Amino acid sequence: MSSRKDQNAAARMVRDQIAKEQRRKRTMWISIAAVSALVIAGLIGWGIYAGAKTTEFTAPKGANTAGNGITNGSGPVVVDEYVDFLCPHCKTFHDEAAASIDQLAADGKITLITHPVAYLDGASTNRYSTRASAASGCAAEYGKFTAFADVLFANQPAEGGAGPTDDDLIALGRQAGLGDDFAQCVRDKRFVNWAGHVSEEAGRAGVTGTPTVLVNGKPTQASAATIAAAVAAAAGATPSASTS
Repeated sequence: MSSRKDQNAAARMVRDQIAKEQRRKRTMWISIAAVSALVIAGLIGWGIYAGAKTTEFTAPKGANTAGNGITNGSGPVVVDEYVDFLCPHCKTFHDEAAASIDQLAADGKITLITHPVAYLDGASTNRYSTRASAASGCAAEYGKFTAFADVLFANQPAEGGAGPTDDDLIALGRQAGLGDDFAQCVRDKRFVNWAGHVSEEAGRAGVTGTPTVLVNGKPTQASAATIAAAVAAAAGATPSASTS
């Protein structure tokens, strides 16, 4: 009798072990399925996120080959200027040096590439830097980039508040000789992605502040005299009294 009880007890132990093992396997497979579902969901989410962060942009007419700046002139020395239309120091630089630099381009001495970055969106309540940069792309599209940049700096808002609205930018464009096509371009935000591209490329190039000026790739002080001297040196000449 005792032997039969022992056998029954042993059989129950075996059945319990088998049941326990089956429960363990079920739990394991349920866990694997749950993890797999999370991985798949994560991949789908990443795909949606990556798709949303598009790198596509349309560069306006007059842009350089890289599509990250607007060119003026076709001279042998390349001058890159990085400016933000909300930056007070950029306005000071523009007011002091723009005429001199534009003349170097007109005289065939330089190729000027202006990169209108949007670094100061946080210094306005309506992303003025990005919208001004995008609007300058619209101005370039219709052949008035330099004139529009002059108007933007002449009407630069103070940091910390709301910059000009899109309607204000359109009105400023009319001061630069731009018309209804420009207005529609601004309203359509046609070059907002381009403005982002300009800023991203500037960051990749190591530009951390504005104004930044490079002459044939070398950093140069942002002043008319220093730029003229650097251009003359790059061209293998000495600056003349009229440009220094």
